[in-house]
Amino acid sequence: MMIKTFLLPILAASALAAQTQAQSLPDADEPGSEPGSVAILRGLDKVTARTRDFEAPVGERVEFGALEIEVKYCRRRPPEEPPETFVFMEVFDRRTDGFGSDVDGAEIFSGWMFASNPALNPLEHPVYDVWVIDCRS
Repeated sequence: MMIKTFLLPILAASALAAQTQAQSLPDADEPGSEPGSVAILRGLDKVTARTRDFEAPVGERVEFGALEIEVKYCRRRPPEEPPETFVFMEVFDRRTDGFGSDVDGAEIFSGWMFASNPALNPLEHPVYDVWVIDCRS
């Protein structure tokens, strides 16, 4: 009984976050809004404490440290709407085989990120953080 009482607030918070995210997803028919072709991302290397802004064209893989990031979709709301930028991306952790050759890495993130609330669906990696800044045509 104690475990159920402990888990209920956690489950309720997860359900609320999922509901909020579902309500915030972009509508393809949103007036005045068009999908972008380039996502502007910011990356943080937690070891060196350095940040870097970089562009990620939709459909192409870009590298940030040991990560490969592929943006599948991005959209920014028009200026008359509440500001929001949506990006759907996949992030892969590149690995080496011990001899300096890259091998296919594991997918560590696949989902939507929102510029206004990066903590809603964050990338969880011990060395790197990546979040959305903007989406451009």
